[in-house]
Amino acid sequence: MVINGGKQLQSFLKDKVILVTGGTGSFGQKFTRIVLNEHQPKAIRIYSRGELLQYEMNLKFNDPRLRFFIGDVRDRERVYRAMNGVDVVVHAAALKQVPTAEYNPIEAIRTNIDGSVNVIDAAIDNGVQRIIAVSTDKAVHPVNLYGATKLVMERLFIQANVYTGAHKSRFSCVRYGNVVGSRGSVVPLFLQQINNGVITITDESMTRFWITLEQGVRFVIDCLERMLGGEVFVPKIPSMKVSDMADTIAPGLERKIIGIRPGEKINETLITEDEARHAQEFANYYVIEPEFSFWREETLPGGKVLPEGFKYASNTNDRWLNKDELNTMVKEL
Repeated sequence: MVINGGKQLQSFLKDKVILVTGGTGSFGQKFTRIVLNEHQPKAIRIYSRGELLQYEMNLKFNDPRLRFFIGDVRDRERVYRAMNGVDVVVHAAALKQVPTAEYNPIEAIRTNIDGSVNVIDAAIDNGVQRIIAVSTDKAVHPVNLYGATKLVMERLFIQANVYTGAHKSRFSCVRYGNVVGSRGSVVPLFLQQINNGVITITDESMTRFWITLEQGVRFVIDCLERMLGGEVFVPKIPSMKVSDMADTIAPGLERKIIGIRPGEKINETLITEDEARHAQEFANYYVIEPEFSFWREETLPGGKVLPEGFKYASNTNDRWLNKDELNTMVKEL
């Protein structure tokens, strides 16, 4: 997959004040690095709960354009204060671990749903121009609470376009699959398990969509430029069997099948058949358009209608990650 920025993106983000919720996470730090180096923002505000992580990030970047706000997206007043004077918001804060959400459902709801409502309200009332939320394939036909909270978050962000009034704020979402090397993902686990001499696999037939952290960040930046408000953007990314990943990362190592965890699927879906009926295909991505009256007659140019019965799933994907590509991704971690 080829996803990159361009001159239009640089002119759009140049001199903008950008707020990143969950900004000390792996996505937030990569986003900050790319935008500071390539897009000349006026300032990037990092909003997160972690005092130590903010301290370490500040030391690592050492850039006067960075601002650090201690705060939780659950704290409505703090979110309002942090968003004062902001032009662009990237909402990446979430409780993301599936087992954690299963065992702490109310906490996941308070962060992933209630926190998103706070972000939406604060963005509208502060006149933020563009707001984009980072979602996941687990929001599609969710079988776990994490996915369910992300589904609600998507709906909230899309419908928020109805409430903007004279403020003209635009809300959209980006939805993609597993990030290679992110905290809690299977690749770091396999690399760690090599030292133990045994690789654990949940199910031999399990497949997942895969994207690198940099690809995900650049896709979000691209979507910030082209969004009209109301879209769910889905990148075209490869699939791979988890068992094939284990063979590539630790060839010949003993494997132990442990069964899927509560709330896991064998395969993931990024676009359902029902969503495909109101979606368009572009060269490197899809756009799911909203089915609401607020959707403009104007649409993104260059797209084509998807065929009847189309479904974008990890097991029926026409693009598969090969071993050389995976090894390249792992070496970049």
